[in-house]
This record gives sequence, structure tokens and C-alpha cells, in this order.
Amino acid sequence: MAFIELENVGLTFRVRQQGRFSIKEFLVASHKRKKRPGAMRVRALEGVDLRIREGERVGIIGHNGAGKSTLLKVLAGIYMPSEGRRTVEGNISSLFDLSLGFEPHATGRENIVYRGYLQGETPRSLAPKLEPIAEFSELGDHLDMPVRYYSSGMLVRLAFSIATAIEPEILIIDEVLAAGDLAFQSKARERMREMITKARLVVVVSHDLASLTELCDWLIWMDHGNVRATGPCEEIIAQYTQQSARPPALAA
Repeated sequence: MAFIELENVGLTFRVRQQGRFSIKEFLVASHKRKKRPGAMRVRALEGVDLRIREGERVGIIGHNGAGKSTLLKVLAGIYMPSEGRRTVEGNISSLFDLSLGFEPHATGRENIVYRGYLQGETPRSLAPKLEPIAEFSELGDHLDMPVRYYSSGMLVRLAFSIATAIEPEILIIDEVLAAGDLAFQSKARERMREMITKARLVVVVSHDLASLTELCDWLIWMDHGNVRATGPCEEIIAQYTQQSARPPALAA
């Protein structure tokens, strides 16, 4: 049975501030067991409790900087919690920044192989997927060119075609519901629906509230690193849009 559980999960980043500091400051801070000059701690998540079960399709919403993508990366295992416990049963397939990880001097076909291996494929499992990936991308002879000559739209087509050739168990998606030009987006949406249907558990971040209502069973509303609310899509979207429409409070 596939599931993800977070119990009182918090995440703190240690961020190096810009600017230089002297060797003397570094040594004094180390001797006194103080934080090194220029370092600061950023609290990204606080006290997150979630239970996502097999068969559920869950969306995450919130304003920019609310912690949506950070939470998604904790769920995917990219970030480990600073405190609390993360428990996962099932293999995770993640779709994040599709354009990362390409070898610019390699051809499109060579990058299909490279990216396939990075996604956990083996030569045997990848072999029957090579031509379907090439066909779905609609790049034709351009696949024999180095990807450094690709336009941004061509690169997104190739990346999406490779990334969505996986057979997911737990599928975690960050803002990749639209890919390439308008003609390609229709195919991309259909491919995503197929993947979501096949997956045993899905978590997706998107600003497209209409798509989330169509795809998801319930939503998580993130606000400043905290779970503000969870519940049925219509209910959470109504609360979120109402709160977003309020004018900011004036300082006293």
C-alpha cells in the first residue's frame, strides 16, 4: 500500500549571507562556538502533519513563498526534515524543473538516455521507451542535433517527453501541467491525466486552481511554511481566494 506521512515536520535552512568576513572573525566565532559570521537560519516549514493515502490525489496551493515547493521536495525526499518524521511506502517519481540536467553538447537522443538513467531506468527498461519518447516529442531530425541549439520550447518538449515516460507509483508534480506551445500542451495535458490515473498516489503543486479542482480529491493550503488548512477542493479554494482578496492590514 502506498502512503506518505509527515509527523510534526520542520525544516530549517542555513543560508550564507552575502559579504566577506575576516579570518579573525571566523576563528573567534569557532572558538566561542558561535554561528560563523555571515550565516543565518531560515525557517521554511513548521509543524507539518499530513497523511496521504493510496488512491488519493492531493493538491497544494498558496501564495508565492508560502512553502509549497519546499513541502513537495520534503515529500519527495529531496529535502530531509530538520525535525519530525517522514514515512513513505512506495517508489516516488518526481516532476520538478524539467529543463535541469541536460548535457548541452549531447544530442537529443543521447540526452533521452542520460535523463532516463537519472530517472532510475536501466538499459533494459529504457530500450522499449526510446522511440515512443522520440515520437511524443515531435522533434524529428532535431533529435540528432546537440541540445545547445534547441529553442526553449524544443527543450521543454524533450524534457517533458522523457520525464513523463515513467510508470509512477507515487507521483509528485511541481508546476509542469503546461509544456511547450499550445499545440503540444493538449498532448501534455492528456499525458499527465494518464500518469495521474495510473499512479497509486499523486501530490501536485499548481497555481491553476481550475486544474486542481479537476484533478484532486482534496487540497493543502500552505501559508508561511505552515499548513493553513486542508479539505475538499471547493471549500479550500473558497477560503484561499477570499483571504487573497482581502486588502493587507495597515500597520499601527
